[in-house]
Amino acid sequence: MRSGRRIAQHRLRQVRVPAGMVPYDPQWPQVFEQLRARVGAALASVEHVTEHVGSTAVPGLDAKPIVDLDVVVPDRSGVAAARRGLTAAGWRHQGEQGVAGRGAFAPPADGPYHHLYVVVAGSEAHRDHVDLRDYLRRRPDEAARYAALKGRLAYLLTTDRDAYTDGKAELIGELLRRARAGG
Repeated sequence: MRSGRRIAQHRLRQVRVPAGMVPYDPQWPQVFEQLRARVGAALASVEHVTEHVGSTAVPGLDAKPIVDLDVVVPDRSGVAAARRGLTAAGWRHQGEQGVAGRGAFAPPADGPYHHLYVVVAGSEAHRDHVDLRDYLRRRPDEAARYAALKGRLAYLLTTDRDAYTDGKAELIGELLRRARAGG
């Protein structure tokens, strides 16, 4: 009985996750601003900066319609405070999800679906997000190449999201190397 109740509660929390690529939507920056305001209210007493990262932060780039946010805290001591504030406001901590130094959070059910991560300023997880975003913003040719790969892999979004992510890893690594080499 107890496990049945747990399953029923889990089902109540499920959120429909977008599973496809769409053309860039000029509304994504506004969605980010709404989410940033909500995060700001939840973390009013926590030193942080909230950044728009991921494909929806690159104008013109096709993407899954999921806004990604990095909550950037100055040091490790801010991570626990951010986690407490976010969970109190309805986000659910999901651990690192395979990326060291990046705390992932599932969104509250009463807002748009999004990905939220807590990272320490200057950490590898933070630099990866910002360096890739900034490089793709500067290099529309590379953004188009990245979009083409994501388009070829998009069928995996409904069957194997890990394979989708793995399929992008080599190109993302290449793009990060170029970004960091001044490309």
